[in-house]
Amino acid sequence: MQNSRVEDTNYKDNRIQFNGILMDFTVPKIMGILNVTEDSFFSESRLKSDSELLKMAEKHLSEGATFLDLGGFSTRPGAVDVDEKTEQLRIQSALRQLKTEFPDALISIDTFRGEVARTAIGEGASMINDISGFQFDETLLDVLAAATIPYVLMHVEGTFETMHNMAISPAAGIIKRLTDYFEKKLAVLGEKGVKDVVLDPGFGFSKTMEENYELLQRMDELLVFKKPLLVGVSRKSMIYKKLGITPEESLNGTTVLNTLAVTKGAGILRVHDVRTCSEIIDLLCR
Repeated sequence: MQNSRVEDTNYKDNRIQFNGILMDFTVPKIMGILNVTEDSFFSESRLKSDSELLKMAEKHLSEGATFLDLGGFSTRPGAVDVDEKTEQLRIQSALRQLKTEFPDALISIDTFRGEVARTAIGEGASMINDISGFQFDETLLDVLAAATIPYVLMHVEGTFETMHNMAISPAAGIIKRLTDYFEKKLAVLGEKGVKDVVLDPGFGFSKTMEENYELLQRMDELLVFKKPLLVGVSRKSMIYKKLGITPEESLNGTTVLNTLAVTKGAGILRVHDVRTCSEIIDLLCR
């Protein structure tokens, strides 16, 4: 079947190195979410035991996930604060089990803390997925500079406390804000020697509902950076609030938006439901 992705070669030209192997994103990859937290916004994603963790990881991988994204600190609006030691212990314990059970799995660590990232890298993490653009913990940048693994750079504005609730009314539109942000952040990363970077537009962070949907429609404009684009809209409020439903009822909406994201050049889809996402990619990109 003819590839129906956006007619732009930027995403095809980019390669990211994982464990010495170059990976391209001509066919989008799937990142399956693993939450070892107590208050993730999607209740069915909260893994309360070791057996649940391993069962969900096996399910994600068998259904087509290339990456497992492991998080020990919920970043939903109003999330309970988790101290660094608790987050680190959660991640370390879960990561050790995952690497023992699935030694070849590429595991991304969802954290903005430098010490948590450092420990995870030592335990075999394959990527750091940071919601903060290395601005919530100043030590993270040095950890990234010393590491040789890819980094997910997300767009966010404000502080951890305000990133969901900021009333932003800038003169610049949403795409201009993101391109300016990514240009500055990529320059800093380049100076530090961090080259393997994935860009996350940050759906649901520091954006109005209208901006989220404008961004999704115009996301292909970010391909100018020649970096893979990670899209994380799975069961988020931009779906369930707009439709007047719950996260648990948002699978169909998630599938619709992920389908659009693929046509706009997404290289990685971060999702709770891997099988439906695999079907999108099979239908549109293979």
